[in-house]
Amino acid sequence: MEVKEINAKNIIVKSKLPSADYVINPYTGCAFACIYCYASFMGRFVNQTIENWGNYVYVKINSIELFKNEINTFLKSKDNPSFLLSSVTDPYQGAEAKYKLTQGILEIIAQVQYKGQVGILTKSPMVLRDIEILKRIPNAEVGMTITSTEDKVSKWAEIKAPRISQRLEALKTLKENGIKTYAFVGPIFPHYIKKLYEFESIFQSLADIKVDSIFIEHINLGKYILKRMTSQLAEENQEIKNVYQQATTKEHRLQLDEFCKEMIKKYGLNLRLSEVIYHKN
Repeated sequence: MEVKEINAKNIIVKSKLPSADYVINPYTGCAFACIYCYASFMGRFVNQTIENWGNYVYVKINSIELFKNEINTFLKSKDNPSFLLSSVTDPYQGAEAKYKLTQGILEIIAQVQYKGQVGILTKSPMVLRDIEILKRIPNAEVGMTITSTEDKVSKWAEIKAPRISQRLEALKTLKENGIKTYAFVGPIFPHYIKKLYEFESIFQSLADIKVDSIFIEHINLGKYILKRMTSQLAEENQEIKNVYQQATTKEHRLQLDEFCKEMIKKYGLNLRLSEVIYHKN
């Protein structure tokens, strides 16, 4: 794993996501090495290849200082725009244990009592370390990426990420501590169309935890992502390979959309954005 310290020019960046106005990424790269991750395109900004995603992390060591300066502009705003940590990295990957950049940024948000929504999206139970800080932030919410309920399934696609069981337990702990929670159910693995009972177990588990809301997202199978997934899919049987090849079809997508609607209604869950997110390739 290559870990390199760098200085960033800014840390609060305008978002292209529908769920956040601005994003904060204290790291470039991600040690979790998820094979489906769309953020692998970030390698081009640090002279890294798509294939090398998961083997490098660039630490923006001046993130806290930058945020301390940049937050002043937003404190003067009457709109209280929303922030997300993070969009193209995981704010609680291993490097965070040493550098504590996410923790430092959250501490500033708590100190200034920023009233806009502050969202966190992670796969790591390390976020529990900062529960006391999160309690002091007026409008904080923490989300966990949940792609399965079985550790073996997650391990296939989220190679170095914390186990799904740990993430579900972290969501439960956050909820019990009064932190607003959400789950990012995505990407939907295409093979779920053949195993809907496995897919349903995700909705049931989130309902049991009483998560406040969920996002659902179809897998992005752009060419650069398929390129990274090739070696993993090569080991699967032909039926699974065919499912992934068909996953970009409208028929495949609509069938899963309908199932998601049924599950949302069955388990009384709150779907954010009122639809399943889909990225055109």
